[in-house]
Amino acid sequence: MDDVNENVKRRSQHWFGAEGRSGMLYRSWMRNQGFGAEVFDGRPVIGIASTWSELAPCNAHLDRVADAVKRGVWMAGGFPLVFPVMATGETLLRPTAMLYRNMLAMQAEELIRANPLDGVVLLSGCDKTTPGLLMGASSVDLPSIMVTGGPMLNGKFRGQDVGSGTHVWKFEAEIKAGRMSVEDGYMAEGCMARSNGHCMTMGTASTMACLAEALGMQLPGSATWPAVDARRFEVAQEAGKRIVAMVEEDLKPSQIMTRAAFENAIRANAAIGGSTNAIVHLTALANRLGVDLPLDDFDTLARDVPTIVDLMPSGRFLMEDFCYAGGLPVVLRQLDEAGLVNSDALTVTGRTLQENVQTAVNWNTEVIRPMTEPLQPAGTGTAILRGNLAPNGAVIKQSAATPALMTHVGRALVFDSPEAYHAVADDDDLDVTPDDILIIRGAGPKGYPGMPEVANVPLPAKLLRAGVTDMVRISDGRMSGTGFGTVVLHVSPEAAVGGPLALVRTGDRIELDVPARSLTLLVPDEELLKRRADWVPPKHHDDSGYRWLYREHVLGADGGADFDFLTGSRGSDVPRDSH
Repeated sequence: MDDVNENVKRRSQHWFGAEGRSGMLYRSWMRNQGFGAEVFDGRPVIGIASTWSELAPCNAHLDRVADAVKRGVWMAGGFPLVFPVMATGETLLRPTAMLYRNMLAMQAEELIRANPLDGVVLLSGCDKTTPGLLMGASSVDLPSIMVTGGPMLNGKFRGQDVGSGTHVWKFEAEIKAGRMSVEDGYMAEGCMARSNGHCMTMGTASTMACLAEALGMQLPGSATWPAVDARRFEVAQEAGKRIVAMVEEDLKPSQIMTRAAFENAIRANAAIGGSTNAIVHLTALANRLGVDLPLDDFDTLARDVPTIVDLMPSGRFLMEDFCYAGGLPVVLRQLDEAGLVNSDALTVTGRTLQENVQTAVNWNTEVIRPMTEPLQPAGTGTAILRGNLAPNGAVIKQSAATPALMTHVGRALVFDSPEAYHAVADDDDLDVTPDDILIIRGAGPKGYPGMPEVANVPLPAKLLRAGVTDMVRISDGRMSGTGFGTVVLHVSPEAAVGGPLALVRTGDRIELDVPARSLTLLVPDEELLKRRADWVPPKHHDDSGYRWLYREHVLGADGGADFDFLTGSRGSDVPRDSH
C-alpha cells in the first residue's frame, strides 16, 4: 500500500489511503464486493448518483445508463461507484414531486460530501431530478457532470404523433366535450408512452435536460438522444471518461455555472419554447452558487430571443424530431451567431460554448427554424408580470397562450384550492362565461404544500362543449411544462402567506396586460385594506415530519422555492474520521 500512502492529494485518499485501522476498515469492507486492492491506488473515485426507480417511470432505465457511465470511468482509469438518491418522479408522487426536490438536493449534497468521492456523475430524468441533483452538487462543488436519461420515442396514435402530457390535456378535454369516447382514451394512453424515457414534448424534463446542456453541465448534444437510442449509452460512456479528466483538471460546477452560463440558459429556454418551471429551478440553482439572478432577468434576457424550435406544446414536433434535426447545439450555434449568448462560457468539456457548437448542422429547418423565420417572434417567450396582484412577480408562457387573451379584463371566479374547482367544474349550472378569469389559489409552495402543477385546470365542461378552447387562469401554483393555455403562474407572494391573491373575491375585476407586463386587481386600496384586516391564515395539520420542515422553511416562488437554510455552498471539506 506504499503507493496509496504517498498519494494524499486526492479527496478519496483520506479514506482509502488512510493508515492503520481506519484505512483497513474502509478498504476491507469495499473488497467484499470483489474489488481488488489495485482500485485503492489513488485513482479518481467517481460517484454515480442515480435516481433510478421503478416508481419513477421516466428514470426506470437509469440502471443501464449507469452501467455505460461505469464503462467510461473504468476506461479512463477511474474507480466508479453507483449510489442511489431519491427519484422524484412527477408521474406518481403525491401531492407533487416539487415537494421533494429539496429533499433530493439535500440527500445528494450530503451523500456526495460524506463519501470518498473525487467527482460525481449525476443521472437524472424526470422533471425535478435534474435541478435537484444540480443543486446538491453545486452546494458541494466537486467536479460534476450531468447525464440525463433522454426522452421517450414519439407517441403514435392512429397515424398521428402524440406528445406525453400535452395530449393528456387535449384528450381529457375531448372526452369531457363528448368528442372522444372513454374507450378511445384508454387506447390513446397506451400509445403515448411507448418506450423508456421522460416526456418527449418540450415539457419540464426536456427543458431542464436542454438547460443543463446550455449551462455547460452536460456534454454537447446529449440532452436530446432518445432514452432507447444506442447513442444515449454512448454519450453516458463518454461522460464517464470525461469526469475522470475533470477531476484531474479540478473543474468544478462553480467555474461552469457562472452568471454568463445562466444568461445562456435563459436565452436557450426562450429559443426552445421551454417550460416556465425552469424559472423556479434556475433561481434555486443560482442561489446555491451565489449567482445574482433577479426574477426580471428572465424577461429582460429573453425579450430579444425568438422561439425557433417547433415543438409541442408550443408547436408541432417532438423531442425525437429535435434530436435528429441536430439538437440543442444547433440552437446554441444560431444564438451564438446572432450574438445572443456568452460564447466564452466554460463547459464540462473544458472548452467554451462556442467551441462546442461551431460545427453543429441543422438537418431539418422545419423543426429548428432559422432565426429569420421563427416559430414565434422575439419577445413572445416567458414574461414576468407585476402589479398589485403579484408584487413579487408572476409568470406566463406566451408561446403557449392564446394571443387574443394576452390583454384581457374579466370577472374573477375564485377557488381556494384545485380540489374546490374540480368539485364543480363539470356542473352545467356553474356560473361561468368564457370572459371570466379562474383563480386557483392555495397552490403555492407553503399552501399546498409543494407548489403542484395544477394551475392549468381544464376548462369548465359546459364551456368545452360550447367549443371554448381557452380562458385566463391565475394561480400561485405551477403548470406542467407539457401544458398550454393562457395561464398566469407562480403568483407571489402566495395566498397562504397573505399575498394579494388571498384577498380576491368572486366578482372582482382583474386586468391582465401581458405586453405591459402587468397584472392588476381592480379593487380600491381601501377595500383591500379592509379585506386584509379580516383575512385569517389557513390552518395546516403538519406539525411534524418533512412537510412541517418544508412549510416552515421554503422560500416563495420568486426565491426558487428552495429552503432558506440551503442557499449558498457548504463546500467539500472531508468529514472527520470516527474510526
